[in-house]
Amino acid sequence: MSLLRDLVLILLGLAAIAIAGFFANDYWIGFGIALLAAIALTESWAILSALSGYISLGHVVFYGLGAYLVVVTWGVIWLPFALLLAAIGACGFAFAIGLPVLRVRGPYFVILTFGVAELVKYALIAIEAALGHASRLVLGAPDPIVILYILLGAATLATLLAAGVRLTNLGHGLRALREDEEAAETLGVPAAQYKLAAFVISAAIPGLVGGAMALRATYFEPNTAFDPMISFAMIAMTIIGGSDDLRGPVLGAILLTGLSEVLWDVAPHAYMLILGILLLVFVRFLPEGLSGLIRRAH
Repeated sequence: MSLLRDLVLILLGLAAIAIAGFFANDYWIGFGIALLAAIALTESWAILSALSGYISLGHVVFYGLGAYLVVVTWGVIWLPFALLLAAIGACGFAFAIGLPVLRVRGPYFVILTFGVAELVKYALIAIEAALGHASRLVLGAPDPIVILYILLGAATLATLLAAGVRLTNLGHGLRALREDEEAAETLGVPAAQYKLAAFVISAAIPGLVGGAMALRATYFEPNTAFDPMISFAMIAMTIIGGSDDLRGPVLGAILLTGLSEVLWDVAPHAYMLILGILLLVFVRFLPEGLSGLIRRAH
C-alpha cells in the first residue's frame, strides 16, 4: 500500500512540474531539467543496485552511449526515434555485457563496472579521433522547454518501471538475492536471469537521459558524457534519499539538485566537500536515508 501511495505522490509531483513548465522562466526550466534528469537516473539506478545489492559504478556508460547515439543521428532521423534508439542501444549494450559482468560480486563488481565505463569512453575517444572529431556540435537543438518535457517523460517512465519491478516477482527475487544470493538460488530464484533483467531495464533510462542532456549541452565530448561523477551522483542521491523504497531516490534528487544549485552560486568549491560530509553522515547515522527518517517520524 505504501508503494502505491508513494507512486501516486511522485506522479502528482511530476504532473505539477508539467503544468508549471508552461509558466516557468529560463532559470526554472534549467532547474527543472536538472531535477528531472536526477530523478530519472536515480530511480533507474536503484532498480539494479538498491534492490539486488550489486552497486554499479558504471551506469554512466549507458548515459554516454545514449548521448553519442543521439548526437551522431541528429538531423538524420526524427528525434523521438533517436531517443528510442538511445534507450534501445543502452539496453542492448547492457544485455551484451550483462552475463559476464554480473558473474562477479561485491567490490569486484563495483570496480568492473567502473572499468567498463572507462573502457568504452576511451574506445569512443579513439574512434572519434580516427574520424577526425574531438567533439561534435548539435546545431539547431530543441528549445529547453522541449528537453524539459522529454526528461519529464523519462522521469515518469523511470518511476513506473521502478514501481513495477518492486511489485513483481523480479523485485521480490532481487531483494532475496541482496539478502543471501546462495540461499535464494537454493530456493529456486533464477539469479542470473533476474540480475540480467534488472541490469537491462536499469540501462534504458540513462540512455534516454544521456541523449536529452546532450541536446541540452548542444555538444558531445566523451570526457563529459562519460564523466564518472554522473555515476557517483546517482549513488549519492539514492543513499541520501533512501534506497529501499520508491520515494527515496526522488528525495535525494530533490535535496542534492537544490543544494548544488545554491552552492554553485554562492560557494562552488564547497559542493563536493559538503556532499562528502552528507554521505558520511547518512551512511553512519541514517543508513535508511531521508525516506527512513520520514518513516520513523510518522
